[in-house]
Amino acid sequence: MVEVENLSRKEQVIRAAAALFQKNGYSATSMRDLAHALGIEAASLYSHIKSKEEILQSLCFDMAAQFRASLDKVENSDISYSQKLRQGILGHIEVMAQDLTASAVFMNEHRYLSQPYLRDFLLLRINYINRFKKIIEGGIASGEFQNIDTKLAVMTLFSSLNWMPNWFDPTGLTNPKDVGNQLADMLIGGIKTK
Repeated sequence: MVEVENLSRKEQVIRAAAALFQKNGYSATSMRDLAHALGIEAASLYSHIKSKEEILQSLCFDMAAQFRASLDKVENSDISYSQKLRQGILGHIEVMAQDLTASAVFMNEHRYLSQPYLRDFLLLRINYINRFKKIIEGGIASGEFQNIDTKLAVMTLFSSLNWMPNWFDPTGLTNPKDVGNQLADMLIGGIKTK
């Protein structure tokens, strides 16, 4: 979880905006709403941030960078494809769990990015998904995974992972690593050769 006290004023603005975007949606949130939530004048916001879209860009591209970095470590590891897939799942869950509010915005509100930012974001997302697909393809080629439809496998994987901001309760007894391992057990167990 993000400690608000340790954030710069700009980061506080971004976090407050993320909460409003998650609650009300990007399009229904105004800069006036954000200023009200922060207890400041709307004009004061512009000394910290240029626009509402700059906030959305920051949220989306910062999270995309975190997801990519978590997978970089995995791809370069000298471990089995099952272990790579597990570590990739755990890394994805860990990034999401660090800030569930920003994760929800990343998953649901990115469509409001203007061009060329939306195109760039979607290309990053497709690249990230394809990196998981390559891990699965490597597992198939090595005989570690069944000969399955890799697109179906990767879409099933991300359908499971990306709903996390909607159901995960960080105050519950299950921690993100346990959630990741349980998901990995189910998803990898379904594609491993017997």
